[in-house]
Amino acid sequence: MSARRRSGREPARRAPAPVFAALGDDTRLALVARLSDGQRHSITRLCEGSPLTRQAVTKHLRVLAGARLVRSIRCGRESLFELDPTPIRQVRTYLDSVSEQWDAALSRLRSLVERGDAGIAEPGPREPGA
Repeated sequence: MSARRRSGREPARRAPAPVFAALGDDTRLALVARLSDGQRHSITRLCEGSPLTRQAVTKHLRVLAGARLVRSIRCGRESLFELDPTPIRQVRTYLDSVSEQWDAALSRLRSLVERGDAGIAEPGPREPGA
């Protein structure tokens, strides 16, 4: 780890895989959608209109918290949950980077094909039985 990261001057980048894994479940994706209104929600409020139990919602919130997508705040005897959009922004940046790499690779391929000098030999006549 570099001294720059340890000093706290540069925010540490997190791997996108935990965020993708957390969002890969329909229930967790629905919880993120409900939390995306910018409000803090109690477990009771997050369970409204859902067939899930409080325990099931709590389990899913723990997975989201593990991916740093959700954080909880104690308010008296109750925990309130809110969305942290930072990991989603980081994943967006990652996906933009991957998209740019693919665009560049496809552009290079298009240039090679259009020039006709891809360096690939034309297939010769096939022998019978080959």
